[in-house]
Amino acid sequence: MSAAVSSFRAAVEARDVAAMRACLADDVVFRSPVAHQPYPGKAITGAILAHVIEVFEDFRYVRELHDDSGHALVFEATVDGLELTGCDFLVLDEEGLITDFMVMVRPLKAAQALAAQMAARFDSIVAQAGGEG
Repeated sequence: MSAAVSSFRAAVEARDVAAMRACLADDVVFRSPVAHQPYPGKAITGAILAHVIEVFEDFRYVRELHDDSGHALVFEATVDGLELTGCDFLVLDEEGLITDFMVMVRPLKAAQALAAQMAARFDSIVAQAGGEG
């Protein structure tokens, strides 16, 4: 595992939003498990991460995978009392910053609960990102 991914994982586990944002490239693209379009940019991605760590309960990474094209961090959490398993797929640039951040989650019922929680926060997310989104 790269030092950059280890830093990101530590930031998430510490719920340190500033440290999470520091791991993102300015041109990062966030691919949500519950939205159709990707969200480009560090501001919106950072805002999404700041809110999702509040939505997830009992969040923990349980497995790390990587190859030459990227890294995968498998996690478990609870949303509205529903157990959820997911994976953060990360692609890094030459400086070790995250340029592509795709999240997948299962099962469907927990994904729907996540979607509802994040939809309820969407206006706050956009405002936190400075209107980007």
